[in-house]
Amino acid sequence: MARFRHFIGIDWSGATGPRQKGIAVALCSLDGAAPRLLEPPGHRHWSRPDVLDLLLHGLPSDALVGMDLGTALPFADAGAFFPGLPASPADARALWALIDAVCAHDPHLGAAGFVDHPDFAPYFRRHGGREGALFHLPGASHRQGRMRMTEIAQARAGCRPTSNFNLVGAAQVGKSSLTGMRLLHRLAGRVPVWPFDPLAGSGPVVVEIYTALAAIAAGRRAGAAKMTSAEALNAALAALGSPPVAATGQLDDHACDALVTAAWLRRVAFCDELWCPQEMTREIALTEGWTFGAR
Repeated sequence: MARFRHFIGIDWSGATGPRQKGIAVALCSLDGAAPRLLEPPGHRHWSRPDVLDLLLHGLPSDALVGMDLGTALPFADAGAFFPGLPASPADARALWALIDAVCAHDPHLGAAGFVDHPDFAPYFRRHGGREGALFHLPGASHRQGRMRMTEIAQARAGCRPTSNFNLVGAAQVGKSSLTGMRLLHRLAGRVPVWPFDPLAGSGPVVVEIYTALAAIAAGRRAGAAKMTSAEALNAALAALGSPPVAATGQLDDHACDALVTAAWLRRVAFCDELWCPQEMTREIALTEGWTFGAR
């Protein structure tokens, strides 16, 4: 981990359309300066392919990149991503490949084709009251849907995770996670994604992050993790040992998430225990993945 000298926080989006107001990318380094926002070439807003190009061609070789998305679907609770489906993928990489193949005709790395596919739609909760018959495991008494082991750890840390099978509501992360898995599939063999790939001695690394974990570490309450002002942002940065950004007044919450996450990664990247969570067995690492910082 000592090789990391640049830290990138990416607030991701699963929204439709070619460019996303909800995508923000921030960078800081070990020089101690305040994090700063990056802009896509020639545009005001990032597209998902823009971010893919950045990850493939624009990263410093010593970068740690945190992406705010779920890198897989729940597996450990049922021994399968899609229990009862004969062709259910055996691990996360096979899941990414499946999603990308099914969504081959969805533009902008979208994932509508997957959630509407008759084989997979029964596992999701979709808009219009369309809750699939397999959204819950048989006999489950709760309404929040299936969770990964890392999301259970997120809840212990004070966060309020939602199931990646849930595609409804302001707090849902299912759409962003599915579109993110298409991107992750295209990184295969080119940029390591932890914990699915072993940590190499050099080169950039992508990890899953949950921006609320960074906000909590910066002194925010889980229920008030979002920041929309320069005052709130700079207070959070100060709590993380970072200089303030040169901004005033109201700010975009996605930009704040990315900036705080970049500063948080700089602060915690060298904590060995975060790279070796006790509950992350090899099977969980290869199927469900893990959120960096969740314990």
